[in-house]
Amino acid sequence: MGQREDLMAGARTCLVEKGYHRTTARDIATASGAHLASIGYHYGSKDGLMSAAVLEAQGEWGDAVDAAVLAAGKVSPSRRLQVCIDELIKAMDGQRAVLIASVQAYAQAAFAEEIRSMIAAATAGARRDLAAMVLGRPVEEIDDATAQGLGGVVHSIIVGLSMQALLDPDSLPTGGQVTDALRVLG
Repeated sequence: MGQREDLMAGARTCLVEKGYHRTTARDIATASGAHLASIGYHYGSKDGLMSAAVLEAQGEWGDAVDAAVLAAGKVSPSRRLQVCIDELIKAMDGQRAVLIASVQAYAQAAFAEEIRSMIAAATAGARRDLAAMVLGRPVEEIDDATAQGLGGVVHSIIVGLSMQALLDPDSLPTGGQVTDALRVLG
């Protein structure tokens, strides 16, 4: 591994062990075996690195959810969304530290343009990916309106479920309950 990858691994370790805001740049340097100054060189700042670590962890959940939805086979968009939500909830179950770090990263975005733009870009990609997943179509076939509309709604549901998982995980709805509720609105 190179120094950039070592820093990311160190940040991921600190994220779980100490949380976003309690982690110092020295903690990351120690955990990664990298030089303290390399954080700024590779990521701009400690917060930039920690936000990148949060996004990487969320991306891994996304990959697990994608695999589960693909395994569901040729089913309706509603069923794909149901599987997506159920798998997301399963993935969140043991990831409380990363959920907390995600909330902290979002809050930090209000004060740091570098972090806001990183999260905004990741969110834009996630919307397009989520729309493609729910519709069962390749990402390149998803137009901007569908990414913004359908992808934005699915992303909002996921963010909301993440917050709810932090506050009261026993009250989370199932994927079936979410899709049933959306049908009532439709």
